[in-house]
Amino acid sequence: MSVEAPRLRIAADSETIERDLTRLVLTLVELVRQLVERQCVRRMEQGNLSDEQIETLGVTLMRLEEAMTELCDRFGLTPEDLNLDLGPLGTLL
Repeated sequence: MSVEAPRLRIAADSETIERDLTRLVLTLVELVRQLVERQCVRRMEQGNLSDEQIETLGVTLMRLEEAMTELCDRFGLTPEDLNLDLGPLGTLL
């Protein structure tokens, strides 16, 4: 006689799933944005960029940050919501 293991089900409504998925996607976008920003600063400090490239990157990064702020506002998220807790590793951002 075999005993079946109970099936685990996640009780979640579509609004919760949408918010959590949005949070995850925006967290990944913010992580990439911060990495690109750090790379730009590093290249700028090394003198690898022209003044025009620095200006273009600065404007682009500002627009991306504004877009992130707008998306967070639209979905009711704060920057703290995007800083996922990774347990013993600490926080992501």
